[in-house]
Amino acid sequence: MQSFAAAQALAHSSGAALQISRELIRQKLVAQEQVARLKLLDSRTADEIARFKGELPRAESINSIRLIESRAARSYWSAFSTLPINFPKNQLSRVPAHWLSFRMRISPLTGSPRLACNPPNCILNFLYALLECEARLSAACLGLDPGQGVLHVDTTARDSLACDIMEPIRAQIDSYLLDLITREYLSRNWFIEEPDGNCRLSAEFVSRLAQTAPMWSRAVAPVAEWVAREFWKTIPRPDAPFATRLTQRNKREAKGATPVPPPIKPTRRDNLCPECGKTIRPESTKCASCAVDDATKNMLDAARIGRQTANGPEAQVKRSTKARKNALAQHSWNASDQPKWLTPELFTQTIQPLLASAPMSAIRSSIGVSKWYASKIRQGYRPHPRHWQALAEVVGVSTQD
Repeated sequence: MQSFAAAQALAHSSGAALQISRELIRQKLVAQEQVARLKLLDSRTADEIARFKGELPRAESINSIRLIESRAARSYWSAFSTLPINFPKNQLSRVPAHWLSFRMRISPLTGSPRLACNPPNCILNFLYALLECEARLSAACLGLDPGQGVLHVDTTARDSLACDIMEPIRAQIDSYLLDLITREYLSRNWFIEEPDGNCRLSAEFVSRLAQTAPMWSRAVAPVAEWVAREFWKTIPRPDAPFATRLTQRNKREAKGATPVPPPIKPTRRDNLCPECGKTIRPESTKCASCAVDDATKNMLDAARIGRQTANGPEAQVKRSTKARKNALAQHSWNASDQPKWLTPELFTQTIQPLLASAPMSAIRSSIGVSKWYASKIRQGYRPHPRHWQALAEVVGVSTQD
């Protein structure tokens, strides 16, 4: 392990630090470009990040790489500034105005992302902290010193290598946040505002966000192993395989499985009612109490539309055409054309009782009436005599009977 530590310590002189830094930032900018293009639908920002990414191969120092990354970050976070943050309607009176949009990634309290002043940046800070913990554990598991970085400057209060390793995964957390604030409502009860304006997370919401830690552990493992492998390449040693302790890549490839296990799906988030903020079922749009007003309004709207449709010009034309057709049929019908055996008494006593159990579709098709009129016949209504013979055939009554 001493040779591994020495390779990490000599990374700047061996050139490994520059190569690792360039690749980590390249992966980060690729991910940020995808977020800007696919999540934010901001092609201009995505193209600008792609332009910065194209400058990386020409960067001959780590300071140049840091400068490219910072310029890309400025463009990237500017695309977030106007994103709206949605809260349930009955909680808006308790929500500060500066919580209703993403605003700046930099906090006015510190001049850095620390001590965020609104919910989205507060969520990002917590999730980034989770990711940093997973990156620190990954580095230590591989025998690396988490505090000795290549891209971030070493300080006493920061594990620089862990911050290096987490860079390509930051955009995945940004994407997770975008899904959270654009597809769902945030609850006012999940956040606490301190007297100085610092926004903090409630214990309940922290518990829910902490459940995403396995996702970030799985995502950062391949990056940590790649960094460790780059250090491994600089060690003079006999030919030996590199141990993939995190992803078990060597073992998986030997068994014929995919090199990297599939990512863990995010845990299901609570679906909140947009009116009152209560937790509702995933397929619901509002809770039962808030849906009553909408249902009442929808019923009134449906009744109004139904009246307008029923009394509109098109409906009146249909009714008048139907009435004219029936009047002509009744006028042209001659009682002498009726069979002698089909008397009113026979219809009332024999045919009509059988019609009560006859299929409604058969009644409708035999005499060409509406569903409503057919149901009236089944209930005992006596139709015009011109229909009696057709109805007798429906129930199987003939002159032989």
